[in-house]
Amino acid sequence: MAVAAGEPAVLTGHWDEALDGPLTEAALGRKLAAMGYRVAVYAYPPGTRFPPHTHAVDKVDAVLSGRLRITLGEAAVVLEAGDWVEVPAGAVHTAEVVGEDPVVSLDAVRGA
Repeated sequence: MAVAAGEPAVLTGHWDEALDGPLTEAALGRKLAAMGYRVAVYAYPPGTRFPPHTHAVDKVDAVLSGRLRITLGEAAVVLEAGDWVEVPAGAVHTAEVVGEDPVVSLDAVRGA
């Protein structure tokens, strides 16, 4: 995961294969559920962009495959397989698929 130079870090996590075992959709879903989130899986083709928006609930965007840039306020991070970012309720953010590969993302929400 790469944070843009000069930008403050956003609250992120990364899959630890030594601790969590092989990265799979089911395993990552279980980890997010254990953190108190409800999980849905989405696939986004190259070129997908989400304009600035907010959510009424806390959420996590996790990447199973591909590369997804999340901009949260002035901070930007590129998530790759096994990375996730926490997006607080009400935080303005954007997302876009980076590169030519589709993104498989686990979208996790809590508080709704």
